[in-house]
Amino acid sequence: MSTTSRLATAAALAAITTAGVLAQDDALTTKARGIHERVMTLDTHNDISPANFTAQCNYTMDLGNQVNLPKMIEGGLDASFFVVYVGQSTAEDAFTPAGYDRAYKSAIEKFDAIHRLTEQIAPDKIGLALTSADARRIYASGRKVAFIGVENGYPIGEDLGRIKEFYDRGARYLSLAHNGHSQLSDSNTGEVEGWKWHGLSPLGKQAIAEMNRVGIMIDVSHPSKESMMQTLQLTKAPIIASHSAMRALADVSRNLDDEQLAALKKNGGVVQVVAFASYVKTDAPERKGALDALRKEFNLPPGTNLGGGRGDGRGARGQRAGLPGSDITPFDPRNPCARGRGAATADTTVATTAVSGRPGATTVQSGGAGQGRGGRGNALAALSDEQRADLQKKLADLNAKFPPPPRATVKDFVDHIDYAVKKVGIDHVGISSDFDGGGGVEGWNGADETFNVTLELVRRGYTEPQIAKLWSGNLLRVMDDVQAKARQLQQTR
Repeated sequence: MSTTSRLATAAALAAITTAGVLAQDDALTTKARGIHERVMTLDTHNDISPANFTAQCNYTMDLGNQVNLPKMIEGGLDASFFVVYVGQSTAEDAFTPAGYDRAYKSAIEKFDAIHRLTEQIAPDKIGLALTSADARRIYASGRKVAFIGVENGYPIGEDLGRIKEFYDRGARYLSLAHNGHSQLSDSNTGEVEGWKWHGLSPLGKQAIAEMNRVGIMIDVSHPSKESMMQTLQLTKAPIIASHSAMRALADVSRNLDDEQLAALKKNGGVVQVVAFASYVKTDAPERKGALDALRKEFNLPPGTNLGGGRGDGRGARGQRAGLPGSDITPFDPRNPCARGRGAATADTTVATTAVSGRPGATTVQSGGAGQGRGGRGNALAALSDEQRADLQKKLADLNAKFPPPPRATVKDFVDHIDYAVKKVGIDHVGISSDFDGGGGVEGWNGADETFNVTLELVRRGYTEPQIAKLWSGNLLRVMDDVQAKARQLQQTR
C-alpha cells in the first residue's frame, strides 16, 4: 500500500471514529434531556434581594443575576428554595433587643418579597410550596415552585415563638448560625476565630426541640461541626445540610467531613452538595501557606479572604448588600434593572468574605458587601493606601509564583456528589448552588445552565430514578418525615 493510500485509510478511520463519538454524545445528550424534562429539579439554596421583587424589577425579567424565571425556564430548573438570609451582626448591640429587632425586620422584608412574587407579581408562573404535595401540584401545573429557607437563626432573637412565626410565613428550613456565632450556635468560622458555645447554646438546644415540634427542617450547613453533632443527639427528626460540599475533597470549614456524613446518614438526613467553586476546589498547600504568611505580615486575621481567585465562586455578594442584579453579566442600558460590574454604586470599600479556607486575590467590593460574614473585612479595610498597594503587589507576586487553581467545573462539582453517594448512599444526597450568594462553577453559573448537571450525572451512569432522588426526591422525603414527626409531637403534648 502506498503512503498516500495509508494516509487516506487513516483519515477515513479517524473520521469514522469521530462520527461514532459524536453520535454517542448526541445519544447521551438526548437521553439526559429526556430525564431532565421528567424529573423535578430542585435547588435548595438561592439568595435574594428584596430590590428584585418590585413591580418595576422582578423575577419575570432576566435581571442579570443567576436565578430568575427566564433563566429557570431556559435551564429547566423547576424549584428553588429562596433564602431569607440575615448576616450575623458584630455590632456592640448585636445581641440586644435593638440588634435582634434590626435582624428581624430584615428577615421579614425578604419573607414579604417572596410572597409578593408568588402572590402578586407572577402567581401564574410560580407558586409557593409548603409541603411536598404542594410542590408536585405546582410542578404538574407547569409553573415553577418556590420554597423558603432561613439562613441564620439570629433574627429569632431570644423569642423561640418566632420559629413558629417563620414557619407560618412559609419557612421550611432554618439554620441556627451563619458566618459568625449567633445566640443559638457556634459557626463553622470558629475553627479560625475560636468558640463561643462549644456547639449549641442553651437557647439553641431549646430551638432544636421547637423546630421539631413545629415541623421545620434543621439546616446544619453553616453551624460548627460540634453544633451539628449536638443537634443530631437532640433532634427527633432528620436534618439537612442545605448547601455543603465534601471536606475530604476540599478542606474548608463549611464542608462536611466523613464523620459528619456518617452521622447524617444514621439520622436519615440529606446533604445538598453545593456548587460553590471555592468549596469544591481549594488551593494547593504551598499556596495556602504563602497566603497565611502574607496575612500574618499585614496583621490580618487568619482566614481573611484576600479576594476572588480562579477557584472562587461568582462572588455575587452585591445581593447580600441589597443591590439589584449581580456581577455576572455586563450592564445592559436597555434593562435598567440589570446592573453590571461596578454599576451598582459608587461607594466602594475593600471587602472580604468571612469563610475560612477560601482562596483568591484582593478585590474591591461595594460598601457593606462583607458585612455580617464574620467581621474580618474590617482589618483589611483598615489598611492605609500604602499598605493596601504593598499588599496588592505582594499578592500579585504570590499569584505568579503559586497560581490559583483553575476555577471549579461541573465535573469537579459532580466529583463531590459521587463521593457523597459512595460514602452514604444515593438516598442521602441532593443538589444546591448558593446562586446569588457567591455560588457557581464553570458550566453551572446560573439557573440557565442547570441541564449541564443532569448531563454530567448521566455521563457517569446515574439512572433516572437515582437522578430524581438527587434532584428533589431525597429532600422532599426529609421534608415529609419532618412534618410527620411534628404532627406526632403535637398530638402527644
